[in-house]
Amino acid sequence: MSWFDFDWVDAFSDRAFGGNGCAVVHGGAILPVDVCTAYVRETSLVECTFTGPSDVADIRVRYFLASREIPFAGHPTIATVAAMRSRGLFKGDELTLETGAGIVAIHLIGDEIEMTQVAPQFGVHVPIDLVASAISLPADAIISPPQLVSTGLPFCVTVLRDHQALRAAHLVEGPLRKVAEAAGYSGSDMAEPFLVTLQGATEAGDTFSRLLLAPPSPPEDPFTGSATGAMAAYLWKYGLMQKDSFTAEQGHDMGRPGQATVTRVGPTEAMTGIKVAGKGHVLMRGQVDLPQMV
Repeated sequence: MSWFDFDWVDAFSDRAFGGNGCAVVHGGAILPVDVCTAYVRETSLVECTFTGPSDVADIRVRYFLASREIPFAGHPTIATVAAMRSRGLFKGDELTLETGAGIVAIHLIGDEIEMTQVAPQFGVHVPIDLVASAISLPADAIISPPQLVSTGLPFCVTVLRDHQALRAAHLVEGPLRKVAEAAGYSGSDMAEPFLVTLQGATEAGDTFSRLLLAPPSPPEDPFTGSATGAMAAYLWKYGLMQKDSFTAEQGHDMGRPGQATVTRVGPTEAMTGIKVAGKGHVLMRGQVDLPQMV
């Protein structure tokens, strides 16, 4: 057994119990996958990160769901940098992270942490009727063809007509598996649609989103930074967002309001990255005794 320092951070929020929580285990990148996934299940969070030294960046970050390791995630990136900054683990306002999706550049702007996600990759279109059945909505609630988009982690971006449709959506696991198959996934990958409306949850917002999750994850993600980047790329590509920088909101109906500033890098026809910025609030910290295997 070994003791590791950890910080529990609410990301995309400047207050306790807002945004999305993530536990950051400092020095835990050496731990095996089964220990890391067991720790995520123990916390009941959607994701946790485990850091370590890197030969190609300032720090290595590993990202875990309750079921598996993933290459990248947005709110855990914000949480990781907020935790490191609170402990004085780096100096200045620039930082690079080695992730499974490549090197992620970080820029600090006052209290905000800005990450530059990789250039968007646009994958297959998923049939509207298939996505509609997976989220228990009529097909006409979806106003633009759903498509798999990744800025480090792929999501089936699905634009809904209004807040009423957004709030009525719920997952149906059988049709969701068919969405995953249509997206080219297999096994435990579920390709949950990232649902977005072109109206903020508050007057400050430009979009309002939800990400419903399949077991063993919690049923809904309060704020999803990686999906926000993919969603923004989709909106710019198809002319649904006219602003070069906008405010994305998520989690308000869960009582965990989160907010991000999203900025396009490059022209709409040749985006080279997506900047997603938000704040992080360190809620608690301590030590955790983790085994080398379970």
